[in-house]
Amino acid sequence: MGDVVIRVEGLGKKYRISHQRKERYTALRDVIADKVRSVFSGGRNSGGDVVNLNNQTDMEAAPGKDVSDDKFNFSKDPGAPSSASVEDFWALRDVSFEVKRGEVVGIIGRNGAGKSTLLKILSRITEPTEGRVELDGRVASLLEVGTGFHPELTGRENIFLNGAILGMTRAETRRKFDEIVAFAEVEKFLDTPVKRYSSGMYVRLAFAVAAHLDPEILIVDEVLAVGDLEFQRKCLGKMKDVSQHGGRTVLFVSHNIAAVKALCTKGLYLDRGRMESWGSIDGAVTEYLHVGAVAAFAGSIPDDFPRQISTGEAKIRRVHIVDSLANPVQTVFTGEPINIRVRWEVHELIEQGMVEIGIVDADGRQVTQSLSCDGGGPSIPMAPGLYEIGLRIDDIVFPGRYSLLVGVHKMDGATIDFIERALDFEVLNTGKGDTNHYPSKVRGYLRPGQQWQALSRPEPDQGGMQ
Repeated sequence: MGDVVIRVEGLGKKYRISHQRKERYTALRDVIADKVRSVFSGGRNSGGDVVNLNNQTDMEAAPGKDVSDDKFNFSKDPGAPSSASVEDFWALRDVSFEVKRGEVVGIIGRNGAGKSTLLKILSRITEPTEGRVELDGRVASLLEVGTGFHPELTGRENIFLNGAILGMTRAETRRKFDEIVAFAEVEKFLDTPVKRYSSGMYVRLAFAVAAHLDPEILIVDEVLAVGDLEFQRKCLGKMKDVSQHGGRTVLFVSHNIAAVKALCTKGLYLDRGRMESWGSIDGAVTEYLHVGAVAAFAGSIPDDFPRQISTGEAKIRRVHIVDSLANPVQTVFTGEPINIRVRWEVHELIEQGMVEIGIVDADGRQVTQSLSCDGGGPSIPMAPGLYEIGLRIDDIVFPGRYSLLVGVHKMDGATIDFIERALDFEVLNTGKGDTNHYPSKVRGYLRPGQQWQALSRPEPDQGGMQ
């Protein structure tokens, strides 16, 4: 394979899903009644629907296997109402890519996009339905809390057990033992059964073993979210170290876009089981955020728009940015203010309320927040009806893509309606009256009001220093 350590060609994974229409199980009396009914209907039971006594639920049947192959099945009269329907579900379909040695690949996508299924196939936990995977080197994976650990064994014993599962000899594990323990910070509990560990301790020890036993390919799922912030930083640093200095390949799944961009060199974006973007991490992230953004829709928020919190007492109906002529826009130039309008509809009387508007950057970090009651502003009595409010934010952000988060709250802090990404917009470099020219990539979060002043050249110090 040369420098290519992972080759995926036409990969697909199909599950057979059963949907229970009436009952979650089939009772013996129902089976007997169905058999009697089939006798009186002339024995027309060949080729009928299938009643599954094994009670297989979603995704338990093997790919491509019909549930009628199960051992304890009885045929059922075609005219009788079926208790379950079966359909095929493709968790992955037509995925192809190559990963070279030493690359760090970020795999991103929404829940249910197929990320974990892909990692399980690459880890040889699950077999694909179609396509092929070629791996060159030993694979260490951390997919779920406690994977590869025996709860009754101590931390010390599980280090050797996990090392053996990953293909390491006892001598190799012993040589790395002290580094693993120091990294995981579990010395005090090393001889305690891991069933008494917290989920965070589980993850620390599992990651330490996987990262220190010299795998050629390290696969890490979202489990790092369980650890504390300091340990997450250690893990990200370790993954960067093993890729840059150890020449090892890392596949990293996370919803933390900032961490993905900081660590990864390449990106794979999955959506509904299909590969939508493969290449640079910036390109994959841009595609991922673009698909989740609201299109240029003049700011209307429909009822089925994703809302993080909604009590039904009021609903946000419209969010837009306007120019000097009050026309909706989705681009703003540096040097110009951002004029935001929010319209909401109240369904039930709210004695005193307030509106929240915030700006979030492309990595999901909140840049700023403003509440309508800030600075002694009045609370808003909300009788049933439509309301609109405006906010002007002076030029404070660098060029780039941003989102507006919008919320309607009661004065006691209770949230009535809240949308994390109500509108995407872009800040472009230089506009009317703006003499600032920024490089294509700038660092930081805000553009504070500032002024540089040219000073006279200082005189040399008495000691002769220039």
